[in-house]
Amino acid sequence: MFIKRGANGFHDAWKWIIGAIVIFLGCQLIGALPFTIAVFYEQISANGTQALSSMDETSMMNTFSKNVTFFLLMFSFVIGTLTWWIWIKYIHKLSWTEATTSREKFDWNRAFFAFGVVGTVALVTTFLGYYLEPDVYIWNFNPTNFFILAVIAIILVPIQTTWEELFFRSYAMQGLGIITGNRAVPYILTSVIFGLMHIFNPEIAKMGYIVMIWYIGTGFLLGTFTLMDEGTELAIGFHAANNLFIALLVTADWTAFQTDSLLIDTSDPTADWMTFIPMLIYYPALILLFSKKYKWNNWKDKLFGIVEVPALNNTYDPKNTSDF
Repeated sequence: MFIKRGANGFHDAWKWIIGAIVIFLGCQLIGALPFTIAVFYEQISANGTQALSSMDETSMMNTFSKNVTFFLLMFSFVIGTLTWWIWIKYIHKLSWTEATTSREKFDWNRAFFAFGVVGTVALVTTFLGYYLEPDVYIWNFNPTNFFILAVIAIILVPIQTTWEELFFRSYAMQGLGIITGNRAVPYILTSVIFGLMHIFNPEIAKMGYIVMIWYIGTGFLLGTFTLMDEGTELAIGFHAANNLFIALLVTADWTAFQTDSLLIDTSDPTADWMTFIPMLIYYPALILLFSKKYKWNNWKDKLFGIVEVPALNNTYDPKNTSDF
């Protein structure tokens, strides 16, 4: 089982708890330093030290071009991913494979299949929306800016989304499952906390807290993928495609991503229960597709069953990291 695979004798509860803090801060605090230092240096160089007293989030985000800002923000997840790797390798003595899947090797075909499905849906729905309501969008294509964006996004967005999956669907899910001895706790907690992590996104300020249903629902979708498929491959593929195509295809002044995308959405969105009809159709359709393709069964046990954790032995076996 995927969760049980994290219990290799180095699964003391304190290691998982401290590790979650270290991995999170490695990304969100240490990883944010390059952006913060660059902004402070640029602001002081241009306006002197008095610029610091009037600096706010808006001025920080507008210090550089969209591509430079996007690069610096995404780079924090490179540092976050390295932090995760160092902690799981040297503290938990886990390999990449043990931390991400129940299979002998990480199944990239699964990840690419999920990426392809979600990417196709994103392309079709975006251009269908543009065709049906062209007045809502501004065609924003600038060859130079878009090419630079594409390079940055293709390299760094999958790292950003993979870090989130490594943190929530790998580290937190394995850790909580091992500590509590069941699957229900990690399934529910990681899904809810994943959604709550988006509470400060500009979409929430624009449309209200009701949008949290979408984010928490996405957390449960990715948790379902991981537990039913006994690995993070589908979740990693889904998340990478979702964020990458958002960054490249369409953004708005009220979305988390501010990029030189192909389209700019100029609508003034509001959220009500009708907003979630696509999610209530799309997400179950994805679950049905993947469950049929990968022959999922025993749903109750895989989502809510017991995790039998072996006793701690704390005997180091270097083979645990041989395939990292």
